[in-house]
Amino acid sequence: MVRLPDRSGTRSARRPGGPRARHAPDGARHVHRRRTAWPQTRAADPGPGEQGRTSGLRSALAGRSIARQVFVLQVVIVLLLVVAAVLALYLQVRHDSTQEARNRSVAVAEAFANAPGTREALSTPNPTEILQPRAEAARKATGVDFIVVMNTDGIRYTHPKPDRIGKKFVGTIGPALAGQTVIEEVNGTIGRLVQAVVPIRAPDGKVVGLVSAGITTDNVGGAANRQLPLVLMAAAVALALATGGTALVSRRLLRQTHGLGPHEMTRMYEHHDAVLHAVREGVLIASGEGRLLLANDEAHRLLDLPDDAEGRHVLDLGLPADTADLLASGREATDEVHLVKDRLLAVNQRPTDVRGGPAGSVATLRDSTELRALSGRAEEARERLNMLYDAGVGIGTSLDVTRTAEELAELVVPRFADFATVDLFDAVLAGGQPGAVTPLRRTACSGIRADAPLYKVGRQIRFVDSSPQARSLRSGQAVLEPDLDLAPGWHAQDLERTAQVVAYGIHSLITVPLRAGSLVLGVVSFWRSEKPDAFDADELALAEEVVARAAVSIDNARRYTREHSMAVTLQRSLLPRTLPEQSALDIAYRYLPAQAGVGGDWFDVLPLSGARVALVVGDVVGHGLHAAATMGRLRTAVHNFSSLDLPPDELVALLDELVARIDQDEAEEDGSAPVTGATCLYAIYDPVARTCTVARAGHPPPALIRPDGSVSFPDVPAGPPLGLGGLPFETAELHLEEGSRLVLYTDGLVEDRERDIDEGLELLRGALERAGESPEDTCRAVLASQLPAKPSDDVALIVARTRALSADRVGEWQVPSDPAAVAQARASVSRQLAAWGLDELTFTTELILSELVTNAIRYGADPIRMRVLFDRTLICEVFDSSSTSPHLRYAAMTDEGGRGLFLVAQLAERWGTRYTPEGKVIWAEQPLP
Repeated sequence: MVRLPDRSGTRSARRPGGPRARHAPDGARHVHRRRTAWPQTRAADPGPGEQGRTSGLRSALAGRSIARQVFVLQVVIVLLLVVAAVLALYLQVRHDSTQEARNRSVAVAEAFANAPGTREALSTPNPTEILQPRAEAARKATGVDFIVVMNTDGIRYTHPKPDRIGKKFVGTIGPALAGQTVIEEVNGTIGRLVQAVVPIRAPDGKVVGLVSAGITTDNVGGAANRQLPLVLMAAAVALALATGGTALVSRRLLRQTHGLGPHEMTRMYEHHDAVLHAVREGVLIASGEGRLLLANDEAHRLLDLPDDAEGRHVLDLGLPADTADLLASGREATDEVHLVKDRLLAVNQRPTDVRGGPAGSVATLRDSTELRALSGRAEEARERLNMLYDAGVGIGTSLDVTRTAEELAELVVPRFADFATVDLFDAVLAGGQPGAVTPLRRTACSGIRADAPLYKVGRQIRFVDSSPQARSLRSGQAVLEPDLDLAPGWHAQDLERTAQVVAYGIHSLITVPLRAGSLVLGVVSFWRSEKPDAFDADELALAEEVVARAAVSIDNARRYTREHSMAVTLQRSLLPRTLPEQSALDIAYRYLPAQAGVGGDWFDVLPLSGARVALVVGDVVGHGLHAAATMGRLRTAVHNFSSLDLPPDELVALLDELVARIDQDEAEEDGSAPVTGATCLYAIYDPVARTCTVARAGHPPPALIRPDGSVSFPDVPAGPPLGLGGLPFETAELHLEEGSRLVLYTDGLVEDRERDIDEGLELLRGALERAGESPEDTCRAVLASQLPAKPSDDVALIVARTRALSADRVGEWQVPSDPAAVAQARASVSRQLAAWGLDELTFTTELILSELVTNAIRYGADPIRMRVLFDRTLICEVFDSSSTSPHLRYAAMTDEGGRGLFLVAQLAERWGTRYTPEGKVIWAEQPLP
């Protein structure tokens, strides 16, 4: 552990006040002897072979040894020199190239500008014809990239590319127009270049044109380019020589330092003694001959060694024979226990020559006297802590009272008891609070065998007052019965069965009440049969702790059961129990609450005037009483708004305002959660026009099954969820053939945690394509294929097959805006009623229509129409284009008018007004005879 092969035996001097300075004066002698004995042994150690040195070199170069550091440092210096030389040469080449390009471009431009004929050519009608050949010849002769002659406006007369002649020169010409020479470096399409612009002067000194010559720096060579290969070659040679020399130096340094870095060497030679003698284990190092080379302070204390123990044979140290033989033999040992005086020592010993080290052995000693005494108790405590942890994470995984009780019974068997039973009050199982005389019911039972003569699950039990269970329930404290054979109070419960229990081998019992605060929910019994020892006080405390944790989970499940039952009751009272009678749609529906709790999904079917029917589905996000109550409020609001005969978009807008007010009121009153997330879809089907008008607020789109079986999802504008506001709602009008099926649903049918809504809609399409023709068959097919095994959200589904009101059951007439037309209208209606066989309704119908038509002629506006529908009731409708609605009032005895609508209200079963984009309709319904 502290011996290093092939190293100097000399120790580094220890700093004053270091770790060794803290030893007592007696220990100082031990330290001195240990330090002198160590080098003597090191001198006799053999050195490693050549193969070991080679592997050590590779290891050192891969780490952070001194040899590695020296090697890397020299290579880095050479590399830096090479990089600096190459960089300097590159900068010099770049500077020379740029300077030469500047000089050449200026010289070529000035030479061409002052050449004979250049100035004269500018004054000719076509300067390009003269100058272009000259410029190209000069460009090729001088080696520049371009020579451009231009006028004072910068318009080119020459260019190497003829298509650019006549275009404006790209560059700075302002100083050249003033008579100066312009030199600039630009990044052109052919690379980085230097271009010069010089003026062409007239004899009077006036600038009459410009000449620009340019050349790229890549085309300008210099002597430095020829020097670069030589410099690189010299750098490569220098790098190779430096690397070879560094490798030789590193190899020699590696052999001397054995691959150690400076920090490792400092730590080895300055602190190994402090670490060795500060550990809480005894350390002994013996040579191959059995002589003690080193013993730290803890080894001296545990073995009570003499002061001059180092250097003596281990058999001469006065140790017990078995311990001395083990240390002298050098054999391998693992946790061998040896008695040394009054201590039990655990000895571990390993030889030191396993990997080419010196012959000998190193042994470590641990005092296990107290550890052996504590290990048994620690193991028991660990098992109890594990069981308490498992109780915290394994009990209460569901909100079901019975399942939680079963988890408690399964947890403790067989880890704590051989059998466990849980008895709860019947009221607890139903989610209520137990009474004083409420009987208990065996809710869970678990055991190592299934034939124990204990009460079976489901049996109702009344414990006698003397039984341990009754005493636990009465006192609220756990009861321990160590010997059931000697427990007369327990035997009094059932003499025959208790005798069978004792004969079966069950001999000890602990009963613990299930308490949640001040509420006692039941009692848990732990039975022991296999283990002969009875339950003790420690096990009683553990049973109380486990049951206390389980009681919290059972009480949570009880509260959830109570809330769930209340929410289910409330929800069922708010949902429609039967569908109203109507003739426009053949309807089937399903409503399935989620297993996790009652949600806020709802649906409704609302008959409207004119034989129309409204369908509505909605969803309030969330579960529990709040969601169910909010659903009831929204459903009631839809009922009230539908009685106003509003279009779908207006009704949804009013519902949106209502939800916003509900959120605001609840937030102001008690800070409760808003109804954010409520959605709704409202549709009105007209069997006469065979149209369906749909509006939705954040709800999934409806599905439509055509009579031929094709399935589509109509494009209905998706408004925001209810309560958000800010955007108007829009409607879509669908033309439905008779026999079409309209499918409305909530998102729980098409969306869950395992799939998104797009995948759910495709699955729904496939289910609808395979469904039968009737709405009932459609509902069954959809739920069979779409509904998950454990739905996490409510599912509401409505399938409505359309019917049409045939033309022979509809009578419609145009009415002139003339009071004399009233008699003609009555006659037309009388003939129609006679054709339908409704002569009994002729008189009342004539009165109703006379009043409605007269009011439309007197107070309304053209056009005026009258319609009679023969459905489940007789419906009379009068349309006019005025938006003024009549009001029912009670006329005084002296009034000459005002009794018309009163008569209509008395004769009709229902009457009302609905508005259309063109005006209004006054309608009245009469029951059929």
